[in-house]
Amino acid sequence: MKIVFKKFDRILKVKRATVSAVILAAGSSVRFGDDKTAASVGGRTVLERTLLAFDACPLIDEIILVLPKEGFAKAKSVASPFLTAKVRRVVRGGDTRQQSAICGIEASDPKAKFIAIHDAARCLVTPEMIESVCRAAYEHRAAAAACRVVDTVKLADGKGFIDHTIDRENVWLVSTPQVFLADLYRAAAYTAKDAGFEATDDCMLAERLGFKVKLVDVGPDNIKITFKEDVARAEDILRRRKTEGAL
Repeated sequence: MKIVFKKFDRILKVKRATVSAVILAAGSSVRFGDDKTAASVGGRTVLERTLLAFDACPLIDEIILVLPKEGFAKAKSVASPFLTAKVRRVVRGGDTRQQSAICGIEASDPKAKFIAIHDAARCLVTPEMIESVCRAAYEHRAAAAACRVVDTVKLADGKGFIDHTIDRENVWLVSTPQVFLADLYRAAAYTAKDAGFEATDDCMLAERLGFKVKLVDVGPDNIKITFKEDVARAEDILRRRKTEGAL
C-alpha cells in the first residue's frame, strides 16, 4: 500500500488535462418503475440531458456510456438517438454500480489523465458544474460535486431515537460528477475489487486508501432522478433556471 501512496504524493496544478467521462446508466431503475434514463424531463430524456451537458463542457475529451448488462442491445438502441459527438464507446455494465464503473474505465482512453464518474440520472448537471469539479481535481487529485446541508441533522441510535445532533457546518450531500486522477482511481477501484469491498460512491474507494477528496459546492439543483415525483421537481428547477436566464 505504501507504494500506492508514494505514487500520488504530488499535488497537480494544471490548467488543462485530458478527461474521460464515464456515464453510468446501467442501473435497474427499480424504485422509478421503468427506465428512468428514458423519462422525459422538460422535453428531453434524462440521458440526453446528461450527455449534452458533458458534451458541452470544454474539459471533457470523451464520454464512455455504460448501459445495463441485461437487455444491452435494447438499451443501446433506445440511447442511440441521444449519443453526442464525444461519446466514443457504449459498453455493458456489471452487476453493481462499482462493477459498471470499472467496465467504463476499462473502455476509456488509457492516456487520459483524469476520470470523471457521473450518474446518468443526475440530468440537471451543467457544463459549469462539471468544469468546477474537474478544475478542483486538477489541483487536489480527487474532487466531487456536493452541496451543504441546510437542515438540522440528527444521528439516531439503533432504535430510532436521537443519539445526538451533528454540526451541520461540516455535513455535505455528495453527488456526481466525481473526478479523479486516472491512476489514483484505477488503483483504488482495483484494490477494492480484489478485497471484495463494495462502495456506494467512488469517493469511498479513494477514502479507503487514505486519499482526500475535495468537495465542490455546486448548489442543490444537481438532483438525482430516483422516483417518479423527482421528474416534476426537476422540471420546476428547469423552469426557474429559464426564468433566471440560466438555461
